[in-house]
Amino acid sequence: MLDKEFNVKIADFGFAAPTAGRDGSGYLHTKLGTLAYMAPEIIQEQPYNGAVVDLFALGIILFILYTGHPPFNQANPNDSHYKLIVTNRADLFWKYHCKSHAEGFFTEEFKDLITNMLQYSPNQRLNLVDIIGHPWMAQDVATHEEISQEFANRQQTIKN
Repeated sequence: MLDKEFNVKIADFGFAAPTAGRDGSGYLHTKLGTLAYMAPEIIQEQPYNGAVVDLFALGIILFILYTGHPPFNQANPNDSHYKLIVTNRADLFWKYHCKSHAEGFFTEEFKDLITNMLQYSPNQRLNLVDIIGHPWMAQDVATHEEISQEFANRQQTIKN
């Protein structure tokens, strides 16, 4: 979603739950959401930390926004592409994805960020502070004005 000034808004509160879990344990238990965005622990119906699985889904969203397609069908160790991350063969995961993009499309920083956001074990994934402080996040990007102008141009093209 975009607001009137083209700021990105990501929202889905249809399944909002207390962060401590309904039983106060700090874990959630309900299998819900869209399969392609679910962390492995949700797919495997294990107790999960809501913030950790949200950051996993954010990694998938970031990958899609950057590439135009998802990184894998689902975060299941049997998925041929996700299995490469699970088995510590991210090099092959990226080799596969590089085939459909120009050379240099994926920077080492981007690969590192995504690989670490999509780790199989929740304990091995980056937390929010690590994501914000990641070198890929520190690169120069377009200004808010440049982004707004680009979206205004696209909006005008759609109206015509």
